[in-house]
Amino acid sequence: MGDRRHSEWRGVGAHRAVNVSAKGYPVANTENVTASSVSTRKKDVQGKTTIADSVVATIAGIATREVDGVHAMGGGATRAVGAMRDRVSRGTIDPTRGVKVEVGEKQAAVDLDIVVVYGAEISDTAAEIRNEVATAVERMTGLDVVEINVNVRDVHVPGDDTDEDTENARVQ
Repeated sequence: MGDRRHSEWRGVGAHRAVNVSAKGYPVANTENVTASSVSTRKKDVQGKTTIADSVVATIAGIATREVDGVHAMGGGATRAVGAMRDRVSRGTIDPTRGVKVEVGEKQAAVDLDIVVVYGAEISDTAAEIRNEVATAVERMTGLDVVEINVNVRDVHVPGDDTDEDTENARVQ
């Protein structure tokens, strides 16, 4: 995890290295964090932090896609619309596709629609998804994840890509 780097545009003439996971998702860069970069403030500042549903959905979607055995996310119609949207937006994947969340003040619940790779042990894949999503959401947001429902919508058979069929079709 975090073994590749990309350059991220940060204004005129400025670039910042960004670590990405094996599947191409950004991960935290902790290489240059020092003790002096941590606040030593003694007085707590009061305020309220609100975490949007879309934030939790993005975290859950990225964590799910990182699990071996997950081919894609979303149901049939969602994937079809998403594939068209991805083509128009030049291949950027919507990390919230196939993710629904409910976020309260202290808790979150997550519903995931996935497509597994043929041969993956579905119960093991679902258990790993629950573990990875709960860990990521709880670590990043501080919310208690009370439920993660994994809905397996399809099985992907390698070599049977419908995307390849549409690319080779005479009329699109």
